[in-house]
Amino acid sequence: MRPRPPRRRPRSGPRRPPLTLAAPAALAAAFLALPLAGVLADAPWSGLAGRLTSPAVVTALGLSLQVSAWALLFSLLLGVPLAWLLARAEFRGRTLLRCLVLLPMVLPPTVAGVALLQGLGRRGLLGGPLDALGVTLPFSTAGAVVAATFVAMPFLVISLEGALSGLDPHFEEAAATMGAGPLTTLRLVTLPMTGPSLAAGAALCWARALGEFGATLTFAGNLPGTTQTLPLHVYLLLQEDPAGATAVSLLLLAVAAAVLIALRGRWLAPGRTSPG
Repeated sequence: MRPRPPRRRPRSGPRRPPLTLAAPAALAAAFLALPLAGVLADAPWSGLAGRLTSPAVVTALGLSLQVSAWALLFSLLLGVPLAWLLARAEFRGRTLLRCLVLLPMVLPPTVAGVALLQGLGRRGLLGGPLDALGVTLPFSTAGAVVAATFVAMPFLVISLEGALSGLDPHFEEAAATMGAGPLTTLRLVTLPMTGPSLAAGAALCWARALGEFGATLTFAGNLPGTTQTLPLHVYLLLQEDPAGATAVSLLLLAVAAAVLIALRGRWLAPGRTSPG
């Protein structure tokens, strides 16, 4: 008797979710979508262009772009080495350091601002040395950059650390055996191989810095032309011009949605290396 060939298992196709899960999932999606739909429904479409090109909005937009660009630059300069350290080095306190990186992501924004005041304010831990150098961070554009960097850099670090942890270290070891130094290996081997994750982390970091509100308000204040970024301008418009606040909120919503759509398949779909 011929042995029977092994039975092929039927391919598992898309399954219909059970009603017990689909119903609460639909409610969750509606709960998340309803406030955003409210912004779209209440937006002053007829005068949208005029509101978004007003001098105050243009000034706040320019400051937001400046602050978020500097925050991204500092996050790259400081966050890339930190991500490499967390992913590649073995040392005591690594778990504590990772918790420290995650902490700004879960802190209430105003608490982050208070922490910045206590650490970098004129009466903070480094207030004296900074004053001696002629550096004043609170209520300045530099302070807004510091606040944005503090809350945004963890997005870059965590994204890149995950990619570095999944990268085979043999590639870096091979580069080292050919005489490449640590910085050369990082620049020519490690970062190119983790490029999609680095780009995703950088985009999320920039978007988070662009939308920063609470820490900036507490640490840097709400000074037009100096620290009043777009989110802070929305806060001011809510008291004077609710329709204008909705218009600017729509702009920020569009920027955030564009970033997430651009990152589809890189950040939101683990295990996929290309947009899908």
